[in-house]
Parts: sequence; structure tokens; C-alpha cells
Amino acid sequence: MKNKFVAALVVFATLAGFMSLSAASFAQQADSEEYNKSTPWGDPDLQGNWSYASLTPLQRPQRLGEKMFYTPEEAEEIFARTQLEPTDRPGDVGSYNVEWFDRGAVSLDLRTSLIVDPPNGRLPIREETVQRQAAQAAYTREHPADSWLDRTNWDRCITYHGVPPISSGYNNTYKIVQNPDYVAIVVEMIHDVRIIPLDGRPRLDGRIRQWNGDSRGHWEGDTLVVETTNFSDKTRHRFPSSSNTRAIERFTRVSDVLINYSFTIEDPDVYTSSWTAIRPMPALEDYDLYEYACHEGNYAMTYILRGARIEEMEAGEASENN
Repeated sequence: MKNKFVAALVVFATLAGFMSLSAASFAQQADSEEYNKSTPWGDPDLQGNWSYASLTPLQRPQRLGEKMFYTPEEAEEIFARTQLEPTDRPGDVGSYNVEWFDRGAVSLDLRTSLIVDPPNGRLPIREETVQRQAAQAAYTREHPADSWLDRTNWDRCITYHGVPPISSGYNNTYKIVQNPDYVAIVVEMIHDVRIIPLDGRPRLDGRIRQWNGDSRGHWEGDTLVVETTNFSDKTRHRFPSSSNTRAIERFTRVSDVLINYSFTIEDPDVYTSSWTAIRPMPALEDYDLYEYACHEGNYAMTYILRGARIEEMEAGEASENN
């Protein structure tokens, strides 16, 4: 995992002159290089392993107000904090040490949020959505493990980073392969494979819903545009969403070591307007993807449910004794 950060540093040094630019002008500057590596059949070549790890949060932290960019020193400090070993706490089984994590670095453009539109770097969320989230959080606190259905899709080893992905502590890698008719994206976490037709076929019937939605792609110049709809009502993104969410991703390879990646989310049931995030993806040239087996049989789910039943039994006994 460490070689991901080395790759990011190489890109960071190569693109150091872009650091003071806005995200939009950063993309335009990179595009001006007119990188034109193509496949044998003439499409732009996106193939390879690419990291979407980022220490830049999706939303700008409210404490930063209107601050749009970190300084290079601030970016270095943010990364340095991720390299500290965890502190042992009495009674805590602990977690991985820093060698296991790969959280990436602050985005190459030094923005304080991945979101670039709206300009405040915040999700344009509806008040009704906030209320629904609060109600769901309250239910989850009261019913953390009535059954496996009360656990997240992540706990259940079904999906993890989602489409489009939001990075977490490790395994933030896309492996992209192509042929003239399809682009396939292998996601390292839970090893999902997203197969994206390029032939203009109609999308799935609206009655057919999938965990990661139904994707269709097309080329706009050197940019692969992927539109995904038909999410399941059980899908949980790492941002508020619904089964009506529409995601539009854009992949533009601008050098041997960088893809400019952005995504736009549309969902009038959840947001007051669409919003767009930008996240450059550096190449991982000497990186192998292995199967991610999640809980290796998901024994943890058995123990979570068993623990909840024991707590219920103990609470019932305490109630009878009183």
C-alpha cells in the first residue's frame, strides 16, 4: 500500500506548478498537455491501476469557512498525522498500525474539499434529507442489530466505496481494462467489477435495481463519460442518496501517471441542486490487486448478532430482578 503514496508524491512533484490553481484551471492546464495515448482501436487508453485515495474530505469542514485551498505545509501536516501509530487504550482490542492503512494525501490541487460546485464546498442538502437522516440515526441507535438487515452494506460485505467511490482507510484502487465495446472497472474493496457498455444500448428497465446501479458510457473527445442510474433502494453511498440518484463520472487521462476524474450527483429528492466533485487519480504502476475477502466468511456478523442477543437477555434479566 505504501507504493501508492510514493506514486502520489511523483505526481505531486511533476505537477507542483499547478498547486496554486483552482480545480477547474488545474484540469484545463493538465488537458493542455494534449496527452494522446490510444488503444490499438483508437480510443483513449485508460487502462491500469489508479488510486482514488484522498485525505481531502468530500465536503469542506465548516470550521474552514471560505478557505478554498490548503497551503503545502498544511497538506504535509495533514498527511503526517495519518502516519502516527495508534495509542493503546485499556480494554480496546486495537486496530491496524499505520503500515496497513493507505489514506492517500491531500488532493494535488490542495483544495479543502473534493466538492467544487457549489463553490462553498458543501453538499446542497435539503432540510427534509437532514430530518430523514436524523430519524434513521435514531432508529439505528435503538435497533443496532435486531437482524443482519440492521447492519450496513459495509458490515455485510455487499458494497463498500460505492459508485462513485468515496475513499476510506485502504484499498482505494480502480483497475481499468478496455475493449472497443466495454470498459470494465475492478474495485479493490470487495472486488466488485463494473462492466460499462459503450455501444449505446438502452439501460435496464426501471424495475431492475442494482447495488451499484446500471452504468452506460460514451466518449466525449478524450473523456469517458459514465452515467449510472437504477440504484437499489438498499444502496448506501458515502453521501446522502436515494434510489433515484443519478451519477455522471468523467475520466480523462492527461499523462502516464494521472487521470483527471470528476463526478456529478443529481437527485432532487435529496438535494436542492446537483453537485460536482473533482479528484485526480494517480497511477499505481507496480501495484497488484488481490481478492478482498471482507470478513473471510463474515463470521463477524454472527458475533455481532450473538452479542446483541446476549445484551437483550441480560437487560431482560435485570428488568425482572428489579
